[in-house]
Amino acid sequence: MSTPTADSARASLEDLRTEIAKAVVGQDPAVTGLVVALLCRGHVLLEGAPGVAKTLLVRALSAALELDTKRVQFTPDLMPSDVTGSLVYDARSAEFSFQPGPVFTNLLLADEINRTPPKTQASLLEAMEERQVTVDGTARPLPEPFLVAATQNPVEYEGTYPLPEAQLDRFLLKLTVPLPARHDEIDILTRHAAGFSPRDLGAAGLRPVASTADLDAARDAVAKTAVSPEVTGYIVDICRATRESPSLSLGVSPRGATALLSTSRAWAWLTGRDYVTPDDVKALALPTLRHRVQLRPEAEMEGVTADSVINAVLAHLPVPR
Repeated sequence: MSTPTADSARASLEDLRTEIAKAVVGQDPAVTGLVVALLCRGHVLLEGAPGVAKTLLVRALSAALELDTKRVQFTPDLMPSDVTGSLVYDARSAEFSFQPGPVFTNLLLADEINRTPPKTQASLLEAMEERQVTVDGTARPLPEPFLVAATQNPVEYEGTYPLPEAQLDRFLLKLTVPLPARHDEIDILTRHAAGFSPRDLGAAGLRPVASTADLDAARDAVAKTAVSPEVTGYIVDICRATRESPSLSLGVSPRGATALLSTSRAWAWLTGRDYVTPDDVKALALPTLRHRVQLRPEAEMEGVTADSVINAVLAHLPVPR
């Protein structure tokens, strides 16, 4: 089998949208965000009301990429070992053996991550950052590719444990999954009336349209996407402006700036260019930065949002030519 070229890899990843649309209607921005995260070796926080196909979106992506996926329902009684795995005593050999947890997969769907205590939330930190799990002093590498797609409900906070800033910063993107438009909702109901079942993606006609080889070729091409000094300076200026905003108590860190650089390169490459423009930076600024800033309480009471602060920064900063 021949190694995919950058152009063939781009075409395969573009086919993902068409393929996922067989199961998920009207969520193109979220699909694109997940592809960008895969290209950047990052993780995604999906926020949306119950029933907007967050889980289905991740399952459809794994089916279209032929990747292994596992789902963990995060609950208040979930233990770290339920995620990472643990040592189990084997009476026959009189030895302890490691039983891998669900984190040993390509796509881990961490459902309602803010419903589990910080101790269990933290069990994902090493996996997300180091791509390994250490149990009893032994580091065990995770499969490649590896992506955590965590979901949380934005409207129900009773019995939840908000993610700390340090963990939020580990997510490359925070994608909002909105309620569908009227015509999209009609399409959803029409499909269900015709027999579509979200539990059987094969019956919906979903098939693998891209491979891990395509993903590797795409990542190599993204790494070669040129970024001019002017665009680099623009990214830095955006992040520094958030640190000076009177509405924020916490601005974007240097890690956030490097994340915006990575996502802008991936988006530029996906749209068919080998260089990054300021428009690429603007296009990815909200999903890359919205979870890396913290509003002052008085600003929050006045109805200010993270998105409105970042949009104001983008509107006032001069754009390099």
